[in-house]
Formats: sequence, C-alpha cells, structure tokens
Amino acid sequence: MSLKALKEHKLAEIIGAGLESEDKALTRLDDVKNRIGEEIFVRGWVYRKRHLNDVNFVLVRDGFGIIQSTIRKNEVDKSSWDYSEEVYIESVVKLIGTVIEDERAPEGVEIKVREFKTEFKGDPFPISKDQSTEMLLDIRHLSVRKQGIMNALKLKAQLVRSCREFLDNREFIEIQPPMLNVSACEGGSTLFEVKYFDKIAYLSQSGQLYSEAVVAAYPLVYVMAPSFRAEPSRTPRHMTEFWQLEPEMAFYNQNMNMKLQEEMIEYVCHELAKKQKSILERFKRDPKDLLAIKAPFDRITYTKAIDMLKEKGIEIKWGDGIGLDEEKILTKELSQPVFLTNQPKVLRAFYMKENPEDPRTVLDADMLAPEGIGEIIGGSERISDYNELILRMKAQNLNQKDYEWYLDIHKYGQVPHSGFGMGTERVIRWMAKLETIRDAIPFPRTMNRLYP
Repeated sequence: MSLKALKEHKLAEIIGAGLESEDKALTRLDDVKNRIGEEIFVRGWVYRKRHLNDVNFVLVRDGFGIIQSTIRKNEVDKSSWDYSEEVYIESVVKLIGTVIEDERAPEGVEIKVREFKTEFKGDPFPISKDQSTEMLLDIRHLSVRKQGIMNALKLKAQLVRSCREFLDNREFIEIQPPMLNVSACEGGSTLFEVKYFDKIAYLSQSGQLYSEAVVAAYPLVYVMAPSFRAEPSRTPRHMTEFWQLEPEMAFYNQNMNMKLQEEMIEYVCHELAKKQKSILERFKRDPKDLLAIKAPFDRITYTKAIDMLKEKGIEIKWGDGIGLDEEKILTKELSQPVFLTNQPKVLRAFYMKENPEDPRTVLDADMLAPEGIGEIIGGSERISDYNELILRMKAQNLNQKDYEWYLDIHKYGQVPHSGFGMGTERVIRWMAKLETIRDAIPFPRTMNRLYP
C-alpha cells in the first residue's frame, strides 16, 4: 500500500471510530481551547480561507464554534495539501491536528494540521460580504448559514426553553390548538384564506380562543405555535408568519396577568444573560443589561401615554391608536420594559373585558420593550360573561354563527380568566439588538416574500 493510501486508510479508520463514538473521537470546536497540546479530529464546513506563501489558513465551523486550522505544505502529505488548496467556502472537510496557542489566530488557538481531507467540495459559494439584503433573502436557504442568523436562532431556542421552564415550574401544561380555523381571533381583515375540501378555512391568527376552552378543564395552559396575520406592513417588527407563546390562566385578573408576564420576562432575561453570554456579546449586547431587568415594571395608562406624547410635540388625540412610532418615543430612553394599559375599547379585540372604572377602555396591557423596540407582549383580562360577549360581538359586527363553539364556552361554566401572547422574534430582536425580526427566524415570511 502506498504512503498516500496508507494515510488515507488511517484517516478513514479514525473517522469511522468517530462515527461510532463521537464523544471520544470527534471534537466540537467550542471545546478546542480546552485541548491545547492534544491531537484532535474535527469535521465541519469551511468558513474562510486564505493563502500565504506555503501555508493555507482554513477557518472551519461546525455550528458550535469556529477555529483556524493551519496547513503547511512541508508538514503534510501531498493529498492533504491539494485538498486544502482546492476547497471552497462551505466545502465540507475533516482534519486531524494538534491544538496550539497562537495569539495571532482569531480565537487565540489554532489547529496545526497533520491530515486534511475534503468530504464534499461543492461549487463556489455564491454569497460574498457585499451582497444586498434582498439578494440574501432570495437565497435564505444559503444565507441562513451566516453566523449572525444562527446566533440569533440559538438565542431564540434558549428563550423558548426558558419560557417553557418558567411555565412548567408553575404547573402549566402545553396544549396544541388547530392551525386551521373557521373564524377570526384578531380581526377578519388579517386572515389568510385557504381551501378546505369544499369549504373555506383560515390559517390561525392565535390559539387563544381554544386555550380559553381548555382552561375550563385545567386552569393553567399555554401554546407555542405559529401565528399567521395578513397584515400589509413593511416594518422591522412585522411578519405574516411568526411564533407566539400564549399562556391562558383561569381565575387570573389583569393585575395577576401582568405580574406573571413581568416575572417571566425577568426570568428569561437572566437565563439568557447567564447561559448565552458570549452570543449576546457578539451582538454588542452587554449581558448586564438583561441581568438588570427587574420586575415589577411601570404601568402607563393609555390616557397618560396620550398626554406624554402631546408633551413631546406629537399630534395625537384620545381615541387614536398608539403605533410603532409612538411606542418608540415612549420607550427609547427606558432601560426596563413598561406596560401600556387600558386602551380604547373600539381599538381592541372583542374578547377583552371592559374596564369598570372607565367603560370607554378595556382591561388590557401591552408590554413595551425599552430602547425604542416597542410591543413584545399583548394581553388582557377576557370576557367571561355570555351576555357581555354577545353585546361586544354585535358592536364589532361579528357573525355569531362562526363563533357558536366559543359562545358555548361562556354558556356552560366559564370562569374569570386572563392571558397574553408574546412574539418570540420580537423579544429576540430586543435582546440581540437586531435591526429586524426577520433575522430571528430561519425563513421569514412578509407581505412580499414567500420564497424560499
């Protein structure tokens, strides 16, 4: 057997062992700094590549980290050198080498390569650092490999885990509502219509109404599911498909509802600050900012907010909606979230309970994130009385026949209850200082984007 064949055979043996026992043979790149002086086996994608004299510097990523590998022409066999010469960005490679300290390397350590091989070369990668946002969205199936997007998705995964931990520890149970519905939850103008055999159905705007049915059987439930809104909005915080966390609680009034929300946000902020410190820092977010988030949060009534906006020179009157621009003004100087409460009844959903202290308003609350981000949670105390619900539906010209099942809930033993919906991408946009929530989801859907 030739020397080249012998070395490739040896490499194949080690890789085979790695497949059978990855915890012993395959080193994750986030662990390389702990293996100085050791020979390791690594497998991943080419992140960057540069050539200097008789040395190839290949940065390899594996989803956990990025490490520089150094291939010196006079220290490897011809096969290894040729492979390192020919790889493209995003080629799949495997290598064996010794971890050494080098302050010139991006991570302060590098792998001095002994054997290098290409598993899949592929074609030249079509993404360069100077391409437009729209072009990157057109090829999102490739640009999703960008480290910024993946880091945001890691934060989002931690957020979802922490929210579930928070609620599970309080004896909530997770339920799964249908995604195909016969009626609206958040207003008929934003429904996506789909053909359902010989009928018309709609993609779910929210699982809330179904959660309200379940709290009559068990008092603490939540949903983690996609929501679909046909909103013709082109803002950094709107998408037509997004993921919501929606808890619903029997026997909770609106004050209890807000208390649960602020305690949950404090918990998840601290969890991300402790468990994802390095990723937050890559986004220029000081983890101390999140550790400083402390409940309770301030409450500002809609009426007070209108007065505050007028004082800042904004032309607005009582009864106007408070949108993104106004929320920016209210929150840009804040470091803590704040609740905007008791908004006009005519602007809010039919299921929100009337405020007994001011019948023009409802018992609702939007949690606004600081630093000008705006709404990340919307919640309210729900109507539990059947007759009150009928009156509100008539006032909003809703077809009661479409809601017969929902009305039945209120006929047969419905209890006082409250709930809220949290947009997970909006929370990550705040925490990671993202320009747009599109970078907090793998494949964003907006009014002008349905591909890929």
